[in-house]
Amino acid sequence: MRDRIFITCEHAGNVVPKPYRHLFAGHEHLLPTHRGWDPGALLLAREMATRFAAPLYFEETTRLLVDLNRSVGTPSLHSEPTHHLSRAERRAILDVYYHPHRRRVDAAVAELTATGDRIVHIASHSFTPELNGHVRTADIGLLYDPGRPGEVTLCNAWLAALKAADPSLRLRRNYPYIGKSDGVAQALRRQHRADRYVGVELEVNQRYVEVGGPAWPKLRRTLVATLATALGH
Repeated sequence: MRDRIFITCEHAGNVVPKPYRHLFAGHEHLLPTHRGWDPGALLLAREMATRFAAPLYFEETTRLLVDLNRSVGTPSLHSEPTHHLSRAERRAILDVYYHPHRRRVDAAVAELTATGDRIVHIASHSFTPELNGHVRTADIGLLYDPGRPGEVTLCNAWLAALKAADPSLRLRRNYPYIGKSDGVAQALRRQHRADRYVGVELEVNQRYVEVGGPAWPKLRRTLVATLATALGH
């Protein structure tokens, strides 16, 4: 059994499709913030996909229209601009902007697991440095299910490689969110055995993107190189 790397980025952009632009009147200020997208996540996802010759699935429609990393029926699937829409209107949004991404991901993982190999899924995300007045105390967080040995082993190895590569980095496990929280990775865990599917959500502090300069490309290079080390590539 070999590892097949698979990359996704659910909050890659903050694009508002033309038919729904009128819904964002008065909410435009949210689009450039963490509410609208995950700055830097797509660039990092592309670099990982290039390094590992891995398939990449992403969506640049703003999460304020519909959040691809939430399950249908959860309160946070939609936000202020779309909460007031009728059930039929919200279903139409799901049909065009939500289900196609989730189906592509499901189909790709099913195809890869059918080969008998193990899938290593890295979901690229980033998080705001401060939320509701609380400063986040991490540069990098790895989200995983502690009950799945493959995920524990990979995250242990990745964190060890990161610490060795740059001891100044603040590294956290299952932070700033819980690894078993609702999302694409959790949905895939329900469909695939722990020895066949390893899902890790990578969370990077957006302050690197906001500040810019050499620290951001350096961090991306470090993340890609240490993932290769952790995977034995």
